[in-house]
Amino acid sequence: MGTENVKENNVMISEIEKLKYPIGKYDPPKMITEAQIEEWIEQLTTLPQELTAIFSALNEEQLEGQYRPDGWTVRQLIHHLSDSHINAYTRVRLTLTEQRPTVRPYDEVAWAELADAKSGNIQLSLAILKAIHERLVALLKKLTFGDFERTYYHPAANEEFTLGYLIGNYAWHGKHHLAHIQSTLR
Repeated sequence: MGTENVKENNVMISEIEKLKYPIGKYDPPKMITEAQIEEWIEQLTTLPQELTAIFSALNEEQLEGQYRPDGWTVRQLIHHLSDSHINAYTRVRLTLTEQRPTVRPYDEVAWAELADAKSGNIQLSLAILKAIHERLVALLKKLTFGDFERTYYHPAANEEFTLGYLIGNYAWHGKHHLAHIQSTLR
């Protein structure tokens, strides 16, 4: 009986993990190539259009759907993407203009609980994402491959990361939450 409970708990944990990470956790390549950078930039280019296509047909009830028990609503996810990618854009610019800058962490869970994230107009966050991604992609396309080796320090992780890592992480982040939204709507 004890073994069944463990197995049952393992299955529950596994199911929650699948809901949390429908495309898996970010697993950066050991060596980042120019082709990989180009692929990530393309993913950053298309994310706003993919989100706009999905959100153009949603009603208020669908915006309040959750992708997992105790998870964020679809509305909170879109506002989170906007908040997070604003931070990414800032981190890119800091990394390009300072030597090994320390980036500021933020409490994404607390941000998602603010009134504008829980009930705000998603069109505002979609517009922000579109503008941020257009500026970010325009900048990234002008960089040399060596620029993606520039580093920043993230105090919450107590680790140094490259700009290439950051771009890959945010390309994954967009796809990650897009998958959450798509699974919620199915």
